[in-house]
Amino acid sequence: MEKSNDILIPEFERLIKLGHMVEFAPKGVSMRPFIEGERDKVILAQCPEVEVGIVVLAKVNDTYVLHRVYKIKGRKIILRGDGNLVGYEVCKESDIIGRVVQIKKKGRKRKRMGKARIWRHLPTFIKKFYLKLYRQHIKRLEYYEN
Repeated sequence: MEKSNDILIPEFERLIKLGHMVEFAPKGVSMRPFIEGERDKVILAQCPEVEVGIVVLAKVNDTYVLHRVYKIKGRKIILRGDGNLVGYEVCKESDIIGRVVQIKKKGRKRKRMGKARIWRHLPTFIKKFYLKLYRQHIKRLEYYEN
């Protein structure tokens, strides 16, 4: 059964504030290639300190995004999905609900996010090329699974 983000995420926030961890399957493709929507799962925990490079769940303009902290400018936190080559979201630290502490890919736990550090520093044209190859790979997998 699928529930609305407006119902689930406030409950996630309440549990995280109490010190619990929350696991869920995010939707969308904005965090490709590191988090595949509706296939991978993420585990969120409290975010005691916001730093560049971490993946957070935040409320931005009455919507929720699971994106990486791209820059910090004073009190503004600038977020961008790994699969988004242009555009970004801006929020405050108080808008951050939790931090991704673990990614589960196809049921296997994966904590290291070393590739993401390299990804952030790649030129846009390389990211664009890699994302195109990745999308083609995903389409082939879906074709053979059906």
